[in-house]
Amino acid sequence: MGHTVNSCKRCSALSGFRRDGIAQQTLPTRSLGQAQAPPDGTAAAQAGRTARSVKERDAFFDNAKYLAIVLVAMGHAWEPLRDESRAVTALYMVVYAFHMPAFIVISGYFSRNFDASPGRIKRLVTGVAVPYIVFEVAYTFFTRWTDNEPERKISLLDPLYLTWFLAALFIWRLTTPFWRTVRWPLPLALGVAMLATLSPSMGKDLDLQRALQFLPYFVLGLVLKPEHFTMVRRREVRMLAVPVFLCAVVVAYWAVPRMNYAWFFHRTSAEELAAPAWYGPLMTLVLFGCSTVLVACFLSLVPRRGMWFTALGAGTLYGYLLHGFVIQAANHWHWSQIDWVHEPLGKIAATLVAGAVVTLLCTPPVQRMFRFAMEPKMDWAFRRDPAEAARSR
Repeated sequence: MGHTVNSCKRCSALSGFRRDGIAQQTLPTRSLGQAQAPPDGTAAAQAGRTARSVKERDAFFDNAKYLAIVLVAMGHAWEPLRDESRAVTALYMVVYAFHMPAFIVISGYFSRNFDASPGRIKRLVTGVAVPYIVFEVAYTFFTRWTDNEPERKISLLDPLYLTWFLAALFIWRLTTPFWRTVRWPLPLALGVAMLATLSPSMGKDLDLQRALQFLPYFVLGLVLKPEHFTMVRRREVRMLAVPVFLCAVVVAYWAVPRMNYAWFFHRTSAEELAAPAWYGPLMTLVLFGCSTVLVACFLSLVPRRGMWFTALGAGTLYGYLLHGFVIQAANHWHWSQIDWVHEPLGKIAATLVAGAVVTLLCTPPVQRMFRFAMEPKMDWAFRRDPAEAARSR
C-alpha cells in the first residue's frame, strides 16, 4: 500500500462493478410458471410483477470480482517492496498481467446489451460519470494533504489515481454499439491498441492512451458467450491453471532484471518506455496473449458456488475507489519505512492487511454509507422514459 499519486498513476488499479452502473451482472429473470397472471390491479398481479423484476446474481462473477479486487489491493501493498525483492516484483508482474484484464473482460461481457437507450444512458451517467467526477474531486483534495501539494488543481480531463478506469469504462461502453456492429471487432480493437503504442503525443486527456491499450480486453468480453465461461470452468482447465501460474511466476522471476514491468500498465507509448517504436505493436500482441491465458486460468479457479465473500462482489466498486484513500494515508505516514515490514513476515502481513482492508470496504454497511456517491438516483436530472411510463400506467 505504498506509493504516491504520481507513482501510482504508472500502474493499473482495480475497480469494481455495480449492478447497473458498471457491469450488469444479472441472469435472465426467472420464470414464475405458466399460469395466467391475475388481472392488473390485484395484489397478486402486483406481487407477480415485483417477483419478475427481481434478478438473480451469478455467484461466479461476484466471486471473480471480489478475488480480483483483493489482488488489486495486494498489488498496491507490494508497490514499495518491489525494488528490494526480486520475488515480490515477479509476483507483482504476474498479478498485473491479469487482474485488470479480468475486470475489463467481465465488464465487457456484461455490457453486451448496451444500446444507448435512455435507461442505459441514465445508468451509465449515474453509475460511471457521476462517481468519476465525485472521486476525481475527492482525490484532488485528499492528495493535497497526503502529497503536500496544496496548489494541486481539479482537472476532470486528467484522471487522478484510480479514476482512470471509470473514464475508460465510460468511453468503452459508449462505443459498444459500434463494436457489436463491425464484422471483426477483436482484430480491429487490437489494431487500435497497437497504433496507440506508436502515439507518444496522445496527451493525458481522459487517460486515452490507457483506454485504447486496454480496449481489446473490453471487446473480448463483448464477443464472449456464456459457453465460453463454461469451458474455462471445466475440470481439465482447472488442473492446468495451477502449473500455468507457476510457470508464469518463474518466467516473471527471470524477466525482472530484463523487462520493464511498466508495459503491464498500458499507459505509455513504446518510445516513452525507451524502446523502439516497433516494440509497441509487438508487445501489445504478446501481452494480450499472455494476459488472456492468465485470465482464463484465473476464472477457472474461481468458485462457482456461493461463498462467504460472494455478497462482497456487488461492492467491488466501493472497495476499489475507497481503498485509494487508505493507501494515500498510509503513504503519508510512511508505513513502508518501518523496518519489520521488509522482513518476509512483514511482507506477508502487509499483504494480508491490504486484503482485509479492501474486504471491509466492500461490505454492505460501507455501501450504504457511500451509496449517495456511487449509486445516486438523480431522477430529477432525467426525462422519464416514455416506455417506462407506459408500463407503469
